[in-house]
Amino acid sequence: MDKTTVIIGAGLSGLLVARELLARGRKVMVLDKSRGVGGRMSTKRVGNAVFDQGAQFFTTRDEQFEAMVTSWSEGGFVERWAGGDRERWVARPSMTGLAKALAKDVPVMLGQKVQSIQFHDCGCWEIEVEGEGLLCAERMVMSSPVPQSLAILDAGHVKLPADVRVGLDRCAYHPCLALMLVLDRPSDLSPEGLKLTEGPVRWVADNVKKGVAQGAPAALTVHLEQGFSEEHYSDSEEEIWALVEGSLRPILGDAVVDSRRLHRWKFSEPKTLHRKRCEWVPEMNLGFCGDGFGGPRVEGAAISGMALARQIIASFE
Repeated sequence: MDKTTVIIGAGLSGLLVARELLARGRKVMVLDKSRGVGGRMSTKRVGNAVFDQGAQFFTTRDEQFEAMVTSWSEGGFVERWAGGDRERWVARPSMTGLAKALAKDVPVMLGQKVQSIQFHDCGCWEIEVEGEGLLCAERMVMSSPVPQSLAILDAGHVKLPADVRVGLDRCAYHPCLALMLVLDRPSDLSPEGLKLTEGPVRWVADNVKKGVAQGAPAALTVHLEQGFSEEHYSDSEEEIWALVEGSLRPILGDAVVDSRRLHRWKFSEPKTLHRKRCEWVPEMNLGFCGDGFGGPRVEGAAISGMALARQIIASFE
């Protein structure tokens, strides 16, 4: 049996699990269907403009996470960002920069869509990857949003312990519609480049003032409110723009929108959290982690990943 631990999802929690296991001499492989690492800490280029299209910043509440952030700051991967009543941090050169730093020296395979996984009587896992065939592993870690993880398990007819399944089925997520706007002139946002709003627009961030994008006068990431996003998730980009342009006009002023893109985050933020910081099923060598366990923030994903890593390491002993 292959002694590899396969981790599905190259977001923050999955990468932290991978690094902890590698530090203890264990074989790991991280699979992600996207073209880049970072999950909802992703960065997108539109023409000459660069956008943090998901998480814009993070804060620290937990002492363990604060120590991690201090280490990342010393490494130059994150820095403080002005504004707000709580200290904010951003990754450099963009939010995905932290994930790229954590993925260094970690075996990550991108563009790998896992169709199903199966658990065999021998105690091993078999992973079917679209267009790539089968992989085998000793342990499985599911760091993708819980509904996605369960769909992969269901496709392989994996039967979880009843209490585990009930807890995972309760995990639900808000969707989020994210607009990325390139303006023909600098924005009127405050120097830190963030404005919290009401109505269909939840907040607006200027990636130029934030120090991410330098190829356009202004590059705005606009996240729409959770209820609005759920109601209009399937609408076309034109329909959504028509509904929110009036709310954005006071922020945009007389600036012209040179281009816009819409990104749909189906699993943007957990609305129903798991009661544990992670889920480890020792008899199956199967673990679950992510912000659906640790909390709806970058910090929550990190705490969950570290909690699962500790449980897996304890199982070695």
